[in-house]
Amino acid sequence: MTLNIDRSNPDQFYRYKMPRLVAKVEGSGNGIKTVVANITEIAKSLDRPPAYPLKYFGYELGAQTMIDSKNDRYIVNGAHEAPRLQEMLDGFIKKFVLCQSCNNPETVLQVYPKKNTIKQNCAACGYSCMVDMKHKLTTYILKNPPAEVGEYGESKGKGKGKVKGRKGSGKEDEKNGGSKTNGAGDKAAPGSPTTETENPFDAPPPVDAVDGDEFDDDWGDEDTEQARKRTRKELTNGIKNLTTNDDLDKTEDERLDLFYEFVKKRKQGDQVDDKEILVEAERLEVKEKAPLILARVLLDTNMMKQIKDYRKVFLRFTAGNQRAQKYFLGGVEHIVGVAHSSELMPKAVVLFKELYDRDILEEEVLVDWYDKPTKKYVAKSIAEEIRKKVFPFIKWLKEAESETDESDEDDGIPLAPSAVNKAGGDVKGGNVVGTNNSKAATINGGPKVNGNGIGTNTPPTEEEDEEEVDIDAI
Repeated sequence: MTLNIDRSNPDQFYRYKMPRLVAKVEGSGNGIKTVVANITEIAKSLDRPPAYPLKYFGYELGAQTMIDSKNDRYIVNGAHEAPRLQEMLDGFIKKFVLCQSCNNPETVLQVYPKKNTIKQNCAACGYSCMVDMKHKLTTYILKNPPAEVGEYGESKGKGKGKVKGRKGSGKEDEKNGGSKTNGAGDKAAPGSPTTETENPFDAPPPVDAVDGDEFDDDWGDEDTEQARKRTRKELTNGIKNLTTNDDLDKTEDERLDLFYEFVKKRKQGDQVDDKEILVEAERLEVKEKAPLILARVLLDTNMMKQIKDYRKVFLRFTAGNQRAQKYFLGGVEHIVGVAHSSELMPKAVVLFKELYDRDILEEEVLVDWYDKPTKKYVAKSIAEEIRKKVFPFIKWLKEAESETDESDEDDGIPLAPSAVNKAGGDVKGGNVVGTNNSKAATINGGPKVNGNGIGTNTPPTEEEDEEEVDIDAI
């Protein structure tokens, strides 16, 4: 079975795939170990040497690793379940495979040991940046730079980065009429590695210099127009990277302001891309609070349509993250109750229901938000007014859940909250239609709301009946 390389991307037609990680626990006691059975195939999909993800596991787990490339055995000491290693692989992919700009895995690592830096260049969008040098894996990569690799990581020739040469080896032997030899002094077949190591990724790349000095294996000395263009691009990307690092030195409020301006420009240019916005939020380390900004920038009087248009953007942040959903609700409160109150306040109930129906907000978060008003985003009076407007919907959520629990106890058959209500109503087109039962509590009506926005048991008066909200009529 294959998985998306970027597992945060739910697109079933995503073209970058990798095998699901297979791990086998062997041995017992102090000798117990985990063999990652298909790490070679995974590494091929990622275009990285198999040793890199294995070493990443070792550093993350604090465990020793063993690499036997000849027999294709890659081992991590200790017993580790495949799902846990799969999650760690996601971390490796995010840090060392995915492009930080376009999120594609079409990247190549360039290693410069003398400068103690590792660059990542994207073949898809051309973006170039430094990898996070804080992770311990970078030390291993600097010492074991990737060669130009082909199938299953076989060395095809010159490696990346800088290496030290040795006089009288390789090319000099050939110049003297001798044949190429391997580390043992035997004649080597043309194109075969010339080192003793069995792992091609541990082998130093061929030496181009005969004076023993270090050299840069790049295009820096080419006296061509193309080389000069590449140099200018390199310098530009370097400056961009320094700017990125400076951003993280700012306060959280300043970084949120930067994110606000970023999203605002994207909306003005009609270039709102969910992946790009997620990458920027993660870069600025404001992902959890980003929904507050997204609500204020992307939503206005046309909110009903915008919820649909920007659903993927919102879901990037709110799916499975209740704290992010609460920040998003704070932004929605501001839009509905302050920024566009006259247009959106009368429609509050249908707008909140739309956010729920499109899975942007969860039932538990909505109920908790309703029961615990806050003055953090809007004035108390505005918060209470919004809650009065959405009370029928919240009451329906609460009673649907209560009815579901009762049904489960009675007959043991679980029912979806949307399929029942206290009035014994039916569901048509996503709307709950109640009966004439006097105790019915449908989404089109509800008890009186006190000053705190909390429902009481007092039945609605005739005047209140006239003000009842019909979601479908809005």
